[in-house]
Amino acid sequence: MGDPRKLTKKYSRPSKLYDKQRILEEKGLLREYGLKNMRELWRSINMLRKIRRQARLFQAVGEGAAKESLPLVNKLQKLGLVKADSTLDDILGLTVRDILDRRLQTIVFKKGFARTVKQARQLIVHGFISINGHKTARPSYMVPVSEEGLIGYVKDIDINAGVIKDENEEYEEKEKKISVEKKRENKNKEK
Repeated sequence: MGDPRKLTKKYSRPSKLYDKQRILEEKGLLREYGLKNMRELWRSINMLRKIRRQARLFQAVGEGAAKESLPLVNKLQKLGLVKADSTLDDILGLTVRDILDRRLQTIVFKKGFARTVKQARQLIVHGFISINGHKTARPSYMVPVSEEGLIGYVKDIDINAGVIKDENEEYEEKEKKISVEKKRENKNKEK
């Protein structure tokens, strides 16, 4: 049988762990994209770092770079990160936001399957979202352009259940609040 294989980390921690500016930027991205923890963001940063490293290697080669960089450009084009006629400079211009925009969680939110990014994550994890009829439970799944139109619900659900109130219910709640306030005022007057 042997020893269990040793898994490698898919992220690396920043060199300055307590840099205030970096922490504020990362917390903003966490909120905006509904990420669970910093590791998810660091994983995306590491993915971007690998893509840029490959592009810089092809750029350093010089003349034959266009032909050798075609597999990288095609891969990024399938993921929807770059356009069809992009160059190595376009690849080097990618940001973390470009990577995070291609996650399943973000696309589910932007397509309107969920009201919030956090709800999109919850729907995915609980198995309500499918891609081409197959359940997917990974919010970090990088959605290729070819599969973007195939995202849907496994079964029909109402994402607004329990949120929208009837006008009568809202009116009754207001009346209750007013009556409670009047009772308090009357008690204060009696004292």
